[in-house]
Amino acid sequence: MAKPDVAEQFVQVLVQAGVERIYGVVGDSLNPIVDAIRRTPGIDWVHVRNEEAGAFAAAAEAQLTGRLAVCAGSCGPGNTHLVQGLYDAHRTGAPVLALASHIPSGQIGTGFFQETHPERLFVDCSGYCEQISRPAQMPRVLRIAMQHALARGEVSVLVLPGDVAQLEAEAPTGSGAPVTEHGTVVPPEPQVARLAELINEAETVTLFAGAGVRGAHAEVMELAEAVQAPVGHSLRGKEWIQYDNPYDVGMSGLLGYGACYRAMHDADLLVLLGTDFPYDSFLPQARTVQIDHDATRLGRRTPLELAVHGDVRETLRAVLPLLRRKTDRAFLDRMLRDHCKALEHVVDAYTRDVEKHVPIHPEFAADLLDELAADDAIFTVDTGMCNVWAARYLTPNGRRRVIGSFLHGTMANALPHAIGAQFAYPGRQVVSMSGDGGLGMLLGELLTVVLHDLPVKIVTFNNSSLGMVKLEMLVDGLPDYQTDHRPVDFAAIARGAGLHAERVTEPSRLRSALETALSHDGPALVDVVTDPNALSVPPRITAGQLGGFALAASKVVLEGGVGRMIDLARANLRNIPRP
Repeated sequence: MAKPDVAEQFVQVLVQAGVERIYGVVGDSLNPIVDAIRRTPGIDWVHVRNEEAGAFAAAAEAQLTGRLAVCAGSCGPGNTHLVQGLYDAHRTGAPVLALASHIPSGQIGTGFFQETHPERLFVDCSGYCEQISRPAQMPRVLRIAMQHALARGEVSVLVLPGDVAQLEAEAPTGSGAPVTEHGTVVPPEPQVARLAELINEAETVTLFAGAGVRGAHAEVMELAEAVQAPVGHSLRGKEWIQYDNPYDVGMSGLLGYGACYRAMHDADLLVLLGTDFPYDSFLPQARTVQIDHDATRLGRRTPLELAVHGDVRETLRAVLPLLRRKTDRAFLDRMLRDHCKALEHVVDAYTRDVEKHVPIHPEFAADLLDELAADDAIFTVDTGMCNVWAARYLTPNGRRRVIGSFLHGTMANALPHAIGAQFAYPGRQVVSMSGDGGLGMLLGELLTVVLHDLPVKIVTFNNSSLGMVKLEMLVDGLPDYQTDHRPVDFAAIARGAGLHAERVTEPSRLRSALETALSHDGPALVDVVTDPNALSVPPRITAGQLGGFALAASKVVLEGGVGRMIDLARANLRNIPRP
């Protein structure tokens, strides 16, 4: 029996690891790999229009499933297109393997056509980046790369010259799959004891939750009840902690709302739970403890009274029996009242004549989308103002997922993320909340959606403006410049590409358009023409920022509504015990 070549061996190892597809654009030095996929059952090639989109799609699949996802780029430009999506995947912690094929090995270093140096190019956006120069390195190096990606939650890159891929394999392929089930970090007993001391000594405590509270909702609620603590969250923590939470005081950060900022600063002790919250200016920089399973994150955003190295759930289970229950609810109740008051104030920004306002308030569109989407929908969110509407309007319930480029902050992620999400979960509703700037940047991926008949639903918040950039200029006291552009009818473009599409300019038509698109059996796009002057203000504004707004007073700046979160806040107030 003839030995496989390196490309066949590469693909066989991926199949053993449970990889079902590779996202990329065929051609050039990738051809041996693509042909091996054609001949190998159990794995497919997903053709995208830009390798950047392929990397985003793999990132979404890996984030949502926790399994290894794979993308590929051919030599030269095919490699460089991957970079943006791989940066996003790496910073998000998505286990992605990227195959960067290379020019013929004998030509490396000669200035050959399309020559780059991928082994250097990808170092900053990966945790493992190596080149396969000889068949003898396979399959060992591939298995090492996969294990790195899965064990550390990072990107691994393998560089493979096209001519090496065609050589006969030397080592047996063997069998095996990477380890995917992680151990749990149990905190040291002295750290748990000191954590209990600090919580017991503090009269008032606030909890701030990040994505690391996934799987620890019950324990966080038990801790909040035991110490009468308000609970705030970051954007990435929202989906894991806000639902069924009678202690919720909203979100902090540039997109924040409610009483979270005040609760964090007014408490005697702030407990950071599984968050690497990057905006240090929103943290009190004192009276803080941090719990995280990754010790490299401890203390890098704020000075700490105590750093606890441990899984959030295991740490809280260990500390709860050591706590003295607090009975004074005064601080918690005050924060809940402040939270409700703040939401009732800002909700006026979109409820006043909302069904008559033209252009459509984006808050109104986001609120309707939240109401109509499935209970287990997966939302992918473009960077910019769509982040704001997702943060303030999408209601988590423990089953919905919300992903975006929340750490890398790149434009154009929502649609390619939706492609990967829909491949990973073909039976679930996937909704791309796309800004017109982001959709325009990778517009060709509409063709990818149609090519693979993916039932992705795309809701375009089309304000003919780069809204977040406009806000940045306003805050800095600068006149907005080059942020607005000529209107684009994305529905017409989508229909030309083969999608069901509708353009909505009247708020009275929006509900029916969204209902039709969400129930459509196939890809659909709703192009919502929204108000370009509907911007968002952070929960805490400095004197300098206020001056900036005053200088740009000719623009209308709305604080934005908060959707069904106002109902949750009011319900929590009703639960406050009466004397």
